[in-house]
Amino acid sequence: MPSRNSQAVRVAVLADSDTRWKWGALTARRIAPDDRPTELSGFLLRGRATPTARQLAEVGAEADALREVTGTAFLRALREESYDIVVLALVGGAVQAMLHGMAALRTEFRPVVVTGYVGVVYEKLSDGLLLRHGADVVLANSLYDAERFRTVYEGVGADASSVTEAALPFLGGTPYTADEERDTLVFAAQPSVPTTRADRTYLLRRLVEHARLHPHREVLLKLRSKPGEHTTHVEEYPYQRLVEKVPGGTPPNFRLVYGNMGEVLDRTDLLVTVSSTAALESLHRGIPTAILTDFGVREPLGNHHFIGSGCLASWDQLDGGGRPSADPDWSARQGVVSDGSYAAAFDHARERVTKLLDGPELPPISPYYTVTTAPGYLPGLLARYHLAPDGKPLATAPEGADSDASGLRRVVREAVRGAARGAYRHGVQRVAPVIRRMGEL
Repeated sequence: MPSRNSQAVRVAVLADSDTRWKWGALTARRIAPDDRPTELSGFLLRGRATPTARQLAEVGAEADALREVTGTAFLRALREESYDIVVLALVGGAVQAMLHGMAALRTEFRPVVVTGYVGVVYEKLSDGLLLRHGADVVLANSLYDAERFRTVYEGVGADASSVTEAALPFLGGTPYTADEERDTLVFAAQPSVPTTRADRTYLLRRLVEHARLHPHREVLLKLRSKPGEHTTHVEEYPYQRLVEKVPGGTPPNFRLVYGNMGEVLDRTDLLVTVSSTAALESLHRGIPTAILTDFGVREPLGNHHFIGSGCLASWDQLDGGGRPSADPDWSARQGVVSDGSYAAAFDHARERVTKLLDGPELPPISPYYTVTTAPGYLPGLLARYHLAPDGKPLATAPEGADSDASGLRRVVREAVRGAARGAYRHGVQRVAPVIRRMGEL
């Protein structure tokens, strides 16, 4: 039976990594109608970046129920269970696949579908946006993003009414004041920026040298994952391995840290990164934030997004005591609302979702990409998620969630999956670099 008229609003969040789970779960809580209780069911899409229990605990986003599924198992859950809102916290291709799969379900009542981005959108703007088209609500994290999103949709003749301005759901924390007794520099690492071993070794060397130059300052390298874990992007050269080879070792005021970024920022008085979304969290609190220019200001690095921010700086400038000051106009357009208005940042999105829930039955899901508009692209994309061009599961689609299997089968399956992920990590972090070096001989 549909739950549209039930007392509680039932929300399903499908995520494919730790960071997207954090975004999806926190977003779901913020956009659900505030006059009714919310039941949040979490689904983790099985794949390379499926988060571990430690990663889930670290992000601090909870659900009333949580299970790991394949894409086809998630679609089956939508058919057999009843949800009012579905939040797709996935890469663009997976969003598109789930949209077509949901369209093919043709249930009597369908949920409101919400999607968006987990952070700064600095690459593949048109590709990612068109893969998300078809959702009822495409969240933009700032006025700047909302304008860009609408321009893309309108430019290809697609309906842009789904674009809804909001903000990143995990901003917050105690505002920073300069008179606090803090002396902690935090470098927010990224799994794939920069990519080469030489560049990542350079960053680590400069961080260690900064610690030696400032022996009374705490210097922290904030890492997203531990060895053996994966997040949104592949990390070919983990800093944990590179730090083992630092000549002379590291000084006592230098440490690797994990944990929730918000808790780390509580003691930070200078945040340094290449282009991490952590910069927006830091700017929201008013913490001095530096976007590194040591490798240039380039699109592949993502630091071009911060042009005009007032935050661009090099390690030489930071070693000399530089503390960038963010431009308030730039910050406001980027959704870094540190003026107290953040509490209302999700009001419009919540109103839109509530209106869709309480209004007439929703029309069929209608993505921009179809077998007519993209016949050379869409079928292959859907096949990667075991869906036919019409959105229905292929005959070769894998079976459902592990919760349906016996205890023994589940243990065996987990062991095989763990071995496969280990082999994948070994290939990325060990074999691939060797092959590249051989090719350069």
